[in-house]
Amino acid sequence: MPFLNRKPTAQAQNLSDVALQDLSTPELQLGNAAPRRPGRAATGMRSGLFETCANPGCSSGWLHLWRSRSAPVFEGGWNCSPECTRARIGTALGREMDGRGNAQESHRHRIPLGLVMLEQGWITSGQLRQALEAQKAAGAGRLGHWLVRQQGVSEQLVTRALGLQWSCPVLSIELHDAEALTAVVPRLFVDAFGALPLRVAAGRILYMGFEDRLDPVLSLAVERMTGLRVESGLVQGSLFRAAHTRMLNAVFPAVELIEAATEPALVHVLAKSIERARPVESRLVRVHDCLWLRMWLRPQTGPVPEAAAVQDLICSVGTQ
Repeated sequence: MPFLNRKPTAQAQNLSDVALQDLSTPELQLGNAAPRRPGRAATGMRSGLFETCANPGCSSGWLHLWRSRSAPVFEGGWNCSPECTRARIGTALGREMDGRGNAQESHRHRIPLGLVMLEQGWITSGQLRQALEAQKAAGAGRLGHWLVRQQGVSEQLVTRALGLQWSCPVLSIELHDAEALTAVVPRLFVDAFGALPLRVAAGRILYMGFEDRLDPVLSLAVERMTGLRVESGLVQGSLFRAAHTRMLNAVFPAVELIEAATEPALVHVLAKSIERARPVESRLVRVHDCLWLRMWLRPQTGPVPEAAAVQDLICSVGTQ
């Protein structure tokens, strides 16, 4: 997968209207930061003792009321048949893939780190010049590394300057519990994108740490998947690397890697996986050039699911 190289009818019209109304709520709209907690019954989806299929194009009419299945659930809506599961997966995949090819992610020009530190009075012009010369001679390494290694500048100051450069806080890793947070982000993303889930505050805010630059695409994907508001910040380099290593050594939920030649082929594979697992909830989001499908095998009772209660599929489509 390419991202690993980086240093995803007229029938029953009333019932369909109910399903469409529910699916258009802010909780399920693309990019909203507060979807309902996985496994909770979808409001507006029940009618007496019966459930309404969430596929607006469902053609089974009243026949689905006699089908003895309460799962699978995808993005808050029950699917009455494998055909409806495939239809809803196809719609979600099209939503996530839309704009992927023209997505050069927006880059905001930032004040160079050396100028930030010089302006703050944390280094002299001589220190900056010598660090830049060392960096150029070596042909590798970030400026902050050379300021610390060669000029004796404290690592804390470099991290503070990076925080100013990215307009984000510097986060603490005090009381970081890696094992308790492995179900927040797949291990593959923690490793490939340099992310470090730090803690969940008040049951609704996830603090996510990075070493020297933020990843807003990953942060948004995690926000949409978990329903937690993600607050990103930087962590001091040496502390980050130690905590990141501990995180990578922890036990993560099961994950399956899928590469499909075409979007229809991927829809088939994902729908088959959902039909087989019969999750109480499942969601699909894009993370850079790959897609992340998470399936909750039982209702989630807290802000973070148990590692054994979720299954992840990470997918790519065609050649990137």
